[in-house]
Formats: sequence, C-alpha cells, structure tokens
Amino acid sequence: MKHMEADLARATEHIPVFVTAREKARIARIAKAAGVSTGEFLRRAVASFPAEDQEILECMLEQMTKTAAQASAAVDDALAFIEASNRRIIANEARGSTPD
Repeated sequence: MKHMEADLARATEHIPVFVTAREKARIARIAKAAGVSTGEFLRRAVASFPAEDQEILECMLEQMTKTAAQASAAVDDALAFIEASNRRIIANEARGSTPD
C-alpha cells in the first residue's frame, strides 16, 4: 500500500476519459464500496488487467530466442574471422611482409 501511495505522490499526468453519466456513477459507487477514490479504483483496475495474452508472450519469447541464436552465430562468425585475420597477420609478420 505504501508503494501505491508513493506512486500517487509522484503522479503528474492526467488522463481524461469520457464515460456516460451511468458509467461514472457505477465507477464511483464501486470505488466507494472498495474504500478508495475513483482515481485509485481506476489505477487498480488497469493494474489488474492482463497486459498480454499468453500466446503473444510465447510468440515474443520464441522470436527473442531465435534472435539471440542469430546474434550468437553472428558473434561466433565475427570471432572466427578475427582469429583467421590475426593468424594471417602473424604469418605475414613472420615472413617480414606488411599487410596492404
């Protein structure tokens, strides 16, 4: 509860929401029954709303896994290229030649 109070103390933004008179009365009635302000009731309602569907999260996780694998492969390729380049440099230096 203290966390919510701290967040509310830092609140600086306003979100105008148009509702019917009936909806406003219903929201106010429910908030009063819960012992909170209308704003607090709406904040809690939003916080309890599921942010993402499970299927969407699974697709996102799958895509992140693929992307991470691609990035890892790209890093491995780059490291292999650098290693081969370093070997060529060492070989050229041993022969007394310089890279172009």
